[in-house]
Amino acid sequence: MKTLLEKVWAQHIVLELGEGTDQLLVDTHLIHEVTSPQAFRMLRDRDLPVRFPHRTIATVDHIVPTGDRTRPLKDVMAETMLQHLELNTRDFNIPFLSIGSGKQGIVHVVGPELGITQPGTVIVCGDSHTSTHGAFGAIAFGIGTTQVACVLATQSLLVERPKVRRIEITGKLSKGVTAKDVILAIIQRLGIKGGIGFAYEYAGSVIEHMTMEERMTLCNMSIEGGARCGYVNPDATTIEYLRGKHFSPKGEAFEAAADQWLSFASDPDAEYDDDVTIDGSTIEPMVTWGIDPGQSIGITGCIPEDAPQEALDYMQLTAGTQVLGTPIHVAFIGSCTNGRIQDLLEAADVIRRNNLHVSKGVKALVVPGSEAVAAEAKQYGLPKIFTDAGWEWRNAGCSMCLAMNPDKLVGDQLCVSTSNRNFKGRQGSPTGRTMLMSPASVVASASLGCVADNRELKH
Repeated sequence: MKTLLEKVWAQHIVLELGEGTDQLLVDTHLIHEVTSPQAFRMLRDRDLPVRFPHRTIATVDHIVPTGDRTRPLKDVMAETMLQHLELNTRDFNIPFLSIGSGKQGIVHVVGPELGITQPGTVIVCGDSHTSTHGAFGAIAFGIGTTQVACVLATQSLLVERPKVRRIEITGKLSKGVTAKDVILAIIQRLGIKGGIGFAYEYAGSVIEHMTMEERMTLCNMSIEGGARCGYVNPDATTIEYLRGKHFSPKGEAFEAAADQWLSFASDPDAEYDDDVTIDGSTIEPMVTWGIDPGQSIGITGCIPEDAPQEALDYMQLTAGTQVLGTPIHVAFIGSCTNGRIQDLLEAADVIRRNNLHVSKGVKALVVPGSEAVAAEAKQYGLPKIFTDAGWEWRNAGCSMCLAMNPDKLVGDQLCVSTSNRNFKGRQGSPTGRTMLMSPASVVASASLGCVADNRELKH
């Protein structure tokens, strides 16, 4: 009668502190260049070692340019951050997935594709979208810089156990509706603060039929709904994805691990703190109209009449009107939400089937989530499909998701984006505007030069 969270949590308790707070063993610690320098400084100031270096893995993603990567990087701050990461990983003997290694990429993309992410584990990272790894049946969440230092020094963390809300998506998704639309619909319904104090367990027929890449998209944005983390119970799809991965067990050890991984799934009679059911067939392609991920509508819907004026003024929109047809200036495909090979394949397929080309006046970027994704995309001929259609093909990195690199909006440009946040100034310009959509919807919009319904195209 236990949920996955209860099972995994119980196995990782080092010390019970009472009132729902425990000291948990951390299986895997992922670090990048932005939130780790200060943490390593804390260790150096106290002359402390990294407790288990092999349980920490580093990569560079936030500040790395997706264009010219000649060293030293043109951005002095970015070069400094990269140098600090190189120095710290070398001094503390931490594996580093460096640029050009073939394994560099967004931390939440490289973890799963290398088999670092495994069911039944506790995974942390100094990045809020660590919830992505919950797609494998892991308990994964973001932590702050001070906590990064704590994990480096002790391989453990004080954590308050969340309640569990089961979110069941029933039925079958319609043509043109993706995992990105599902999570935007969930956040729209439950709100950006609805998940506070909860872990989200995603279940139901729609989730069961999702690929691992789709489940990662779903879990990635759990944090946008206020949840501490989100997860999907491991199943046959999970096992087959992990089979043969670099860090996965091999041979008989893999089969034994697979049996254990499956045992972490929530029991059929598990009890939950809350249950929510959504009919998947009612979800249509979603688009955000406001300044937080909960301010969204179905692509054919209208902005609510009671929409906050602050959001309307910033986005230059009017309550009661459709977003469909709104002119755009930039289109972005990438990020830890939608920068995996399946995302790029599906976007390229829409381009190819409909012989699309980026509309005049629109700047369109496609950024693979990792060097491995870029290499696989090349095998499928995706760079040529995108560039022939007017898209810029870039190197792996976070890119325009948060614009801590040269990829930024200018002025009040409106960008349709596959990323996860549409806050004011999120994409690099204090007045830049962001609308979150699925890859297929971004492709459709880029080709028409305005917010578009991808269901009008061949799939």
